[in-house]
Amino acid sequence: MATVIAACDTKSQFEPSLPPAAGFRLDDDVLKLWTGTPCSGVIRLRLIFDTGTRDSAEQVWTAPQPGVTVERMDLLTTAGESSPDTGGGLQVQKPLPAGYDWTKAGAINLSVDGPKAFGARVDVAQVLRESAEHPSGSYLFGQQGWMDASEVQRENQKSFLTICTPDPE
Repeated sequence: MATVIAACDTKSQFEPSLPPAAGFRLDDDVLKLWTGTPCSGVIRLRLIFDTGTRDSAEQVWTAPQPGVTVERMDLLTTAGESSPDTGGGLQVQKPLPAGYDWTKAGAINLSVDGPKAFGARVDVAQVLRESAEHPSGSYLFGQQGWMDASEVQRENQKSFLTICTPDPE
Protein backbone atom coordinates (compact mmCIF):
# COMPACT_ATOMS: atom_id res chain seq x y z
CA MET A 1 0.00 0.00 0.00
CA ALA A 2 1.43 3.37 -1.00
CA THR A 3 0.62 6.65 0.63
CA VAL A 4 0.72 9.74 -1.50
CA ILE A 5 1.08 13.14 0.12
CA ALA A 6 0.69 16.15 -2.11
CA ALA A 7 1.32 19.73 -1.14
CA CYS A 8 -1.56 21.88 -2.24
CA ASP A 9 -1.44 25.55 -2.93
CA THR A 10 -4.53 26.88 -1.18
CA LYS A 11 -4.55 30.11 -3.19
CA SER A 12 -6.83 30.23 -6.22
CA GLN A 13 -5.08 30.81 -9.52
CA PHE A 14 -7.29 33.86 -10.02
CA GLU A 15 -6.76 35.32 -6.55
CA PRO A 16 -4.69 38.51 -6.56
CA SER A 17 -1.31 38.57 -4.81
CA LEU A 18 -2.52 41.37 -2.49
CA PRO A 19 -5.97 41.96 -0.99
CA PRO A 20 -8.18 44.12 -3.23
CA ALA A 21 -10.17 46.97 -1.71
CA ALA A 22 -12.40 49.90 -2.60
CA GLY A 23 -13.23 52.82 -0.34
CA PHE A 24 -16.61 53.52 1.21
CA ARG A 25 -17.87 56.27 3.51
CA LEU A 26 -21.11 57.91 4.56
CA ASP A 27 -21.46 61.69 4.13
CA ASP A 28 -24.72 63.59 4.63
CA ASP A 29 -26.65 60.28 4.68
CA VAL A 30 -25.18 59.24 1.31
CA LEU A 31 -23.06 56.09 0.87
CA LYS A 32 -20.08 57.05 -1.27
CA LEU A 33 -17.64 54.90 -3.26
CA TRP A 34 -14.04 55.67 -4.15
CA THR A 35 -12.32 53.05 -6.27
CA GLY A 36 -8.90 54.43 -5.22
CA THR A 37 -7.74 54.63 -8.83
CA PRO A 38 -9.88 55.18 -11.94
CA CYS A 39 -11.72 52.22 -13.43
CA SER A 40 -12.06 52.79 -17.19
CA GLY A 41 -14.58 51.05 -19.42
CA VAL A 42 -17.07 50.21 -16.65
CA ILE A 43 -20.27 48.74 -18.09
CA ARG A 44 -21.72 47.38 -14.84
CA LEU A 45 -21.27 48.11 -11.15
CA ARG A 46 -22.98 45.82 -8.65
CA LEU A 47 -23.44 46.15 -4.90
CA ILE A 48 -24.58 42.99 -3.13
CA PHE A 49 -25.66 43.32 0.48
CA ASP A 50 -25.35 40.25 2.74
CA THR A 51 -24.25 37.90 -0.05
CA GLY A 52 -25.50 34.34 0.29
CA THR A 53 -28.06 35.01 3.02
CA ARG A 54 -31.85 35.17 2.89
CA ASP A 55 -31.50 38.94 3.44
CA SER A 56 -29.31 39.35 0.38
CA ALA A 57 -30.19 42.19 -2.00
CA GLU A 58 -28.43 43.91 -4.84
CA GLN A 59 -28.36 47.16 -6.73
CA VAL A 60 -26.93 47.28 -10.25
CA TRP A 61 -25.83 50.25 -12.37
CA THR A 62 -25.02 49.90 -16.08
CA ALA A 63 -23.58 51.97 -18.91
CA PRO A 64 -23.52 51.24 -22.65
CA GLN A 65 -20.33 50.10 -24.38
CA PRO A 66 -17.55 51.27 -24.39
CA GLY A 67 -18.33 51.98 -20.74
CA VAL A 68 -17.47 54.90 -18.49
CA THR A 69 -14.69 55.85 -16.11
CA VAL A 70 -15.58 55.50 -12.44
CA GLU A 71 -13.47 56.70 -9.55
CA ARG A 72 -15.87 58.41 -7.14
CA MET A 73 -19.57 57.80 -7.02
CA ASP A 74 -22.51 58.51 -4.74
CA LEU A 75 -24.36 55.21 -4.33
CA LEU A 76 -27.35 55.27 -1.99
CA THR A 77 -28.98 57.39 0.65
CA THR A 78 -29.61 55.93 4.09
CA ALA A 79 -33.29 55.90 3.08
CA GLY A 80 -32.37 53.34 0.39
CA GLU A 81 -32.84 55.65 -2.58
CA SER A 82 -30.36 55.81 -5.42
CA SER A 83 -28.29 58.93 -5.22
CA PRO A 84 -28.89 61.47 -8.00
CA ASP A 85 -25.12 61.49 -8.73
CA THR A 86 -24.85 58.17 -10.51
CA GLY A 87 -21.18 58.36 -11.39
CA GLY A 88 -21.05 59.96 -14.81
CA GLY A 89 -23.00 57.75 -17.17
CA LEU A 90 -23.96 54.80 -15.00
CA GLN A 91 -27.70 54.42 -14.58
CA VAL A 92 -29.55 52.25 -12.08
CA GLN A 93 -30.69 49.13 -13.91
CA LYS A 94 -31.80 47.21 -10.83
CA PRO A 95 -32.69 49.18 -7.69
CA LEU A 96 -32.76 47.70 -4.21
CA PRO A 97 -36.09 46.06 -3.35
CA ALA A 98 -38.70 48.49 -2.01
CA GLY A 99 -38.36 48.86 1.74
CA TYR A 100 -34.92 47.20 1.89
CA ASP A 101 -32.80 48.84 4.61
CA TRP A 102 -29.19 48.46 3.48
CA THR A 103 -27.96 50.08 6.71
CA LYS A 104 -28.93 46.85 8.54
CA ALA A 105 -26.79 44.68 6.22
CA GLY A 106 -23.62 43.09 7.55
CA ALA A 107 -21.43 43.64 4.51
CA ILE A 108 -21.36 45.03 0.99
CA ASN A 109 -19.67 43.19 -1.86
CA LEU A 110 -18.75 45.35 -4.84
CA SER A 111 -18.05 44.07 -8.32
CA VAL A 112 -17.17 45.95 -11.50
CA ASP A 113 -17.60 44.63 -15.05
CA GLY A 114 -15.87 45.99 -18.13
CA PRO A 115 -12.27 46.51 -17.12
CA LYS A 116 -10.21 43.77 -15.52
CA ALA A 117 -11.13 44.39 -11.90
CA PHE A 118 -11.21 42.69 -8.53
CA GLY A 119 -14.16 42.59 -6.18
CA ALA A 120 -14.13 44.26 -2.78
CA ARG A 121 -15.96 43.81 0.51
CA VAL A 122 -16.66 46.25 3.34
CA ASP A 123 -18.38 46.05 6.72
CA VAL A 124 -21.54 48.20 6.69
CA ALA A 125 -21.64 48.82 10.46
CA GLN A 126 -18.04 50.05 10.43
CA VAL A 127 -18.76 52.49 7.59
CA LEU A 128 -21.84 53.82 9.38
CA ARG A 129 -20.15 54.01 12.79
CA GLU A 130 -16.77 55.48 11.81
CA SER A 131 -17.35 57.79 8.81
CA ALA A 132 -18.02 60.88 10.95
CA GLU A 133 -14.72 60.28 12.81
CA HIS A 134 -12.63 60.65 9.63
CA PRO A 135 -12.02 63.62 7.31
CA SER A 136 -14.18 63.74 4.18
CA GLY A 137 -11.23 62.69 2.00
CA SER A 138 -10.74 59.42 3.91
CA TYR A 139 -12.58 56.24 2.95
CA LEU A 140 -12.74 52.80 4.56
CA PHE A 141 -10.78 50.39 2.36
CA GLY A 142 -11.93 47.15 3.99
CA GLN A 143 -9.28 45.51 6.15
CA GLN A 144 -6.77 48.19 5.12
CA GLY A 145 -8.66 50.74 7.22
CA TRP A 146 -9.33 54.42 6.62
CA MET A 147 -7.13 55.95 3.92
CA ASP A 148 -6.82 59.28 2.13
CA ALA A 149 -5.42 59.86 -1.37
CA SER A 150 -1.76 59.98 -0.32
CA GLU A 151 -2.11 56.77 1.70
CA VAL A 152 -3.87 54.97 -1.15
CA GLN A 153 -1.18 56.09 -3.59
CA ARG A 154 1.59 54.97 -1.21
CA GLU A 155 0.06 51.58 -0.29
CA ASN A 156 -1.52 50.53 -3.61
CA GLN A 157 0.52 47.59 -4.95
CA LYS A 158 2.41 47.36 -1.64
CA SER A 159 -0.12 46.27 0.99
CA PHE A 160 -3.29 46.08 -1.14
CA LEU A 161 -4.66 46.64 -4.65
CA THR A 162 -7.35 49.10 -5.62
CA ILE A 163 -10.03 47.18 -7.48
CA CYS A 164 -8.86 48.30 -10.96
CA THR A 165 -5.11 48.13 -10.35
CA PRO A 166 -3.48 45.24 -12.24
CA ASP A 167 -1.89 42.61 -10.03
CA PRO A 168 1.89 43.23 -10.00
CA GLU A 169 2.60 39.47 -9.94
